[in-house]
Amino acid sequence: MIRRRVTVLGSTGSVGASTLDLMDQAQDTGTGAFEVVALTGGANIARLAEQARRWRPAVAVTADPARLNDLRDALAGTGVEVAAGEAAIVEAATRPADLVMAAIVGAAGLKSAWAAAATGATLALANKESLVCCGAALIERVAAHGGRLIPVDSEHSAIFQVFPAEAPARVARLILTASGGPFRRASLDEMAVMTPEQAVAHPNWSMGAKISVDSATMANKGLEMIEAAYLFGMPAERIDVVVHPESIIHSMVEFVDGSTLAQMGPPDMKTPIACALAWPDRMAWPAPRLDLAALGALTFEAPDPVRFPSLRLAREALTAGQGAPTIFNAANEVAALAFLDRRLGFLNIAAVVAETLERMTKMGASADSPDACAGALALDARARQVALGIVEDLALAA
Repeated sequence: MIRRRVTVLGSTGSVGASTLDLMDQAQDTGTGAFEVVALTGGANIARLAEQARRWRPAVAVTADPARLNDLRDALAGTGVEVAAGEAAIVEAATRPADLVMAAIVGAAGLKSAWAAAATGATLALANKESLVCCGAALIERVAAHGGRLIPVDSEHSAIFQVFPAEAPARVARLILTASGGPFRRASLDEMAVMTPEQAVAHPNWSMGAKISVDSATMANKGLEMIEAAYLFGMPAERIDVVVHPESIIHSMVEFVDGSTLAQMGPPDMKTPIACALAWPDRMAWPAPRLDLAALGALTFEAPDPVRFPSLRLAREALTAGQGAPTIFNAANEVAALAFLDRRLGFLNIAAVVAETLERMTKMGASADSPDACAGALALDARARQVALGIVEDLALAA
């Protein structure tokens, strides 16, 4: 039986809530026993309080200091400590635990993931930005403190499960699969007038709004390419992306002898979460089963670089190195949120990213700092300011 102390950063989001659901199912089936050390959430106080009443962690933290009294009232009499704000989330991330699920979306999750990396716990990483912005420094920080990093993205989890960590020279290429998102067959003219509601209507996966927009632009696959390069020590030219609309093969590893290993399964984020929670064991849960005969066929196609330029921009950022991946991520986050706020057209998301990268490259911006996290956050802040200005310019010109 798996017995682990777990902290969930971002427990009220999709990945965080699924993590707690899986732990509940493991308790019910007798395949796992989990103790929750800390829970952190955003503005959804009702869900955070409900989770805290169920799991009775040592502490529950809301990111919004203005909601502290609401959380305190909701947990009165439970014995659960309450706190609020960024510093409190970072403190929660450092409490002794066996596993920390880092599931806070966006650059907001960077500080807490960086803090958790120094605890010696297993870091289950669902926050793309931590790797994109801190790269090898985050991986080295985990290893230096005796911990282990397990990716939770379905694509990186798939590679992690088949990648020969003891002999990486056997690997010729990594192949990330992409669903193609909701606009896979849309023309540029159609994409130009797409609404946020259309962009978040993902055909296969249930995800948050910002991540769904990233899937629609394929920026998510660009971020995943950058992550894969750091996680598995692969240069950009040995990482490819293929569109696989059924989302059954989650990624592939091609070996030097021509063999290719693929991890397969129905599109359900609980599968990679369960992998991280139980590794190196396996957790039994009522997972959907793969019926290949019912599927009939699996299809693949090359991504369209004209309609999805974010993929090219990410590869260029990865190749450029230095702070370019951080700039790519910051600009993409600003642009995606501006689109969701209806301040920017869909096709202009990539335009904001491209212009931000160009301007900051000319400025000689980099993330050089003795503290990789601090340097990344400083560069992230500068890139956001540049991107916000570009958003305003494009909005006015529209």
